[in-house]
Amino acid sequence: MKSSSRAGAGSSNSFMLYTGMATPDQDALEKRMTKLGIREDDLEEDFVRGSGPGGQKINKTSSTVVLRHVPTGVEVRCQKERSQVMNRHWARVELCDRLETALKDARLAVQNEREKVRRQNRPRPRGVKRKILQGKRERGEVKRNRGRVKDD
Repeated sequence: MKSSSRAGAGSSNSFMLYTGMATPDQDALEKRMTKLGIREDDLEEDFVRGSGPGGQKINKTSSTVVLRHVPTGVEVRCQKERSQVMNRHWARVELCDRLETALKDARLAVQNEREKVRRQNRPRPRGVKRKILQGKRERGEVKRNRGRVKDD
């Protein structure tokens, strides 16, 4: 069975109010989410039944959290703990990790593209130019001598 909820009540600590208890590093997580621009209103949460080891308890309760960040489409599934509240916390931590990684990769790609263009546009060193011109001269000589027969 699957239950769904739209998280968030608009306040900065809506997660704590919604769960009814504070989780470890709650303030740090809220600051991190604010820094990344993640709002509780942008998150969709589903609670599904768990799977894997743990026996009847894990298979009967809907403690697994599936958290989706709607603007980016990033989805996180968390089943670390037996507690739904703790899984909600860890799902948010994992979401922050994934979004930070995506932002870092995007910045790196832009920087690499900038450096590539800079390398392509910079003038060649004098020694490299000399080697290129020498190679052109040698190739030109080979082409000029093609088909010519020397008379002795």
